[in-house]
Amino acid sequence: MSHSLTKIWLHGVFGTKDRMPLITENHEKELHNHIKEHLEKDFECSVRIINGTKDHIHILFLLNQKYSVQEIFKNVKGESSHWVNQQNHLKEKFSWQTGYGAFSVSESMVKEVEKYILTQKEHHKKITFSEEVALFIKKYDLQIKEEIKGVD
Repeated sequence: MSHSLTKIWLHGVFGTKDRMPLITENHEKELHNHIKEHLEKDFECSVRIINGTKDHIHILFLLNQKYSVQEIFKNVKGESSHWVNQQNHLKEKFSWQTGYGAFSVSESMVKEVEKYILTQKEHHKKITFSEEVALFIKKYDLQIKEEIKGVD
């Protein structure tokens, strides 16, 4: 084969520093749109959906093979933090947590993950972000250092 072909859906999750409820309803869509435009323009990643709550977001997108998962998340989080702070919507400084979650999604599960992301606000009326992180750790059988479990 003369070309490399990939189609890798990623479900990304990351939260605000110290899980502070800094993503307000008034500015949430603007933030989501900014992140979507950044992913699509600068990384050529097709974004299916972005949604979340006051303390975290979920993104479902196609990974561009030219970039590593780490460099995409590092750049998107850093650039969007800077952008939020330039908007002067908040009294305090905005920043994201240190880590992130990135999970591959099979083509057959894309619509289900999209629905999960779409219904985040309803979902988090029943479960906290910390509980959600614990469920991801269990579901994906992740090995994580005990001192950071539930922190990042």
